[in-house]
Amino acid sequence: MPSTDRIRDHAGQGATTVAARARRRLRADQARQLADLLRHQILTGGFESGSLPHETTLAADYRASRNTVRQALDLLRAEGLVERLPGVGTVVVGRKYPHGLDRLMGLAETLREHGTVTNEVRTMGPAPAPHPVARRLQVTPGADVLYIERLRRLNGLPLSLDLTYIPLDLGTALLGADLENTDVFRLLETITGQGLGHAEITLEAVNADTHSAAVLEAPRGAAVLMLERLTHLADGRPVDLEFIRFRGDRITMSGLLHRSL
Repeated sequence: MPSTDRIRDHAGQGATTVAARARRRLRADQARQLADLLRHQILTGGFESGSLPHETTLAADYRASRNTVRQALDLLRAEGLVERLPGVGTVVVGRKYPHGLDRLMGLAETLREHGTVTNEVRTMGPAPAPHPVARRLQVTPGADVLYIERLRRLNGLPLSLDLTYIPLDLGTALLGADLENTDVFRLLETITGQGLGHAEITLEAVNADTHSAAVLEAPRGAAVLMLERLTHLADGRPVDLEFIRFRGDRITMSGLLHRSL
């Protein structure tokens, strides 16, 4: 075969390969889009029977191919939200609990409609404040603060690992308090005689380290939602710095935002 023909033939094969890859990428994109829509319905109780419609119905409803539907369901299956049962179809097997970001509330207050929150106090006591902690709580670097590590469960299932720092003049009063059944927020309001005012929060996804994964009974390296929150009293004093690791497969964050320019 002449060299020019070989080049032309090779180019034609290359074009076919590129087109095939483009089709696969397009289907993968469509599968993710469909998975997002189905996930929202699952998390908001859109499938009251606990079963998803047949793949053919989903394909028609969302104007997607059967292959795209299957890929979308595979994504949700990998997240632990659905499972395919022989003779039954695809059913919802996982549940995430809503955690609002537009109100300053403790975990038990936030999830009171969904069950009982209990706290396992793993560590509690005075500890020297690392410089970043001291700066944010406005205490002298190296001065003791109250450090608390808690495993928080919802209906008995591990939900979050909370690391908390509190100025010691307030934290001392917490040493004999019922932290297993009471939110720190309520205790701080009782101790200080005033309400909480506002909190600064940062939310990001991180991979669970060995310790966090073991405590949360999650796979090592699993994605967890890290909520960093600095809470102030009504008079503006910072009183509670928390680093909260939520199991990403059991919590969903939501809020109501208003546009202001």
